[in-house]
Amino acid sequence: MESVSQPFGVAETSRQRPQRMGDLATLPVFFDLKGQRVVMGGGSDAAAWKAELLAAAGAAVDLYCASGEIGEEMRTVLALPFPDGRIRHHDRPWSLDVFAGAALAVADCESESEAQAFFCAARASGVPVNVIDKPRFCQFRFGTIVNRSPVVVGISTDGAAPILGQAIRRRIETLLPATLTGWARMAARVRAEVMERLAPGPARRAFWERFSDDAFTRRLPDAGAEADARRFVQDLANRPQAGGRVTLVGAGPGDAELLTLKAVRALQAADVILFDDLVSDDILELARREAKRMLVGKRAARESCRQEDINRLMVQFAQAGKHVVRLKSGDVSVFGRSGEEIAELRMEGIPVAIVPGITAASALAAGFGVSLTHRDRAQSVRFVTGHSQKGDLPEQTDWRALADDHATTIFYMGGRMAPRIADELMAHGLAPETPVAVAASISRPDETRAVGRLNELGAIVRRIGVDRPILIGVGRVFGDVEAAALAGHDDMDRAEAPTSRLSDRAAG
Repeated sequence: MESVSQPFGVAETSRQRPQRMGDLATLPVFFDLKGQRVVMGGGSDAAAWKAELLAAAGAAVDLYCASGEIGEEMRTVLALPFPDGRIRHHDRPWSLDVFAGAALAVADCESESEAQAFFCAARASGVPVNVIDKPRFCQFRFGTIVNRSPVVVGISTDGAAPILGQAIRRRIETLLPATLTGWARMAARVRAEVMERLAPGPARRAFWERFSDDAFTRRLPDAGAEADARRFVQDLANRPQAGGRVTLVGAGPGDAELLTLKAVRALQAADVILFDDLVSDDILELARREAKRMLVGKRAARESCRQEDINRLMVQFAQAGKHVVRLKSGDVSVFGRSGEEIAELRMEGIPVAIVPGITAASALAAGFGVSLTHRDRAQSVRFVTGHSQKGDLPEQTDWRALADDHATTIFYMGGRMAPRIADELMAHGLAPETPVAVAASISRPDETRAVGRLNELGAIVRRIGVDRPILIGVGRVFGDVEAAALAGHDDMDRAEAPTSRLSDRAAG
């Protein structure tokens, strides 16, 4: 990776380095309890759940509790068959001699004094201990669990908010398909071949990345899927660079929460990330920590990386066997020069995939609370670039077609051209009072929004700031927003209103 030369315009910034690990309230670890002995004190319902959990993990649970104190839930658990673990009931309370050789100790104690006694006895024997619902006497905690065994996800709130942990579990449950269990079992079957035939480093990583992609995008891991996996092992063993590929990923308008799940998975599987200037730090923090990050952004009136250099970087890294993520703001297929990049990669025989993102126009509509295709006001929507490669208005623009009172037009990258855009539209028949909406830094903390009329467009953009990333919306769908701002009933700024509130205030 280090042998790839850095072209002119690729910026060296702190954004290339991920943040270091922050403070942890607790260290998440996973105990292998198969065949290990666990001491359990108490027969309550709370203890029953912990006993079932431990036995399901393969532990031999020794339950110490008088028969008369065993609850209904614990009786049910005692009757359950476990594939590996088991629960043995001892009809007596726990004592000091029961801790010898135990891997863990767990108890449900009614009083503080009993909890302290159990805690001290376990510690004296060198056994990690947990007293249920008594944090003072816990050396470890049971987190909320998402079970796709052999994939197991544990969630901890350090005892502060168990209900929040359960809510997080429900979210994760929706992200992990039930078929993941089958894929994880298949991984165990092919692991020995991967370890034997593929050297540590890029080749192994390439295999497991594609395997993981399949696990989330294909349904059941049938015999065909396993055969494909083994063939890929053979390909990588004979030609390590076979794992090289490029994924074009849409980063959306800026807010990390607007990323697609597929985009997050691509970021977490990347070896190299070539990212635009407008991609936020919050989005970059979702990437794999070990990935090399390179800023290749292109901005008007600034020193920028040439498109040819970006293409060359993608090709060189992919030919070295790396998974390259080309991270673009918005959607990769909307004014992102993805066509040039795809053509270059295909010419070089490099596999390329596309992960679409939310384009800025959609974020504009959401921010203003409008529909871009309101059936009574706009029967079509057009996305138009606001400047050409020469820094002027595009020469081939059909202004007569754009001056359509029954359409919504969104101009990308049109801040510096705003006055001329307005002049052209009005010269070709669009009414000066046509509503317009302008947003800068859409979906970011410093987002600014303003509304007005077409003949005010230049003034609105100047007030917001032409050097910021600006999107311009033109059309009657913005009429209600403009009217509300004029009346003072909305938090949008209204240019040159009788009580003007245009102040470059962050509206997000």
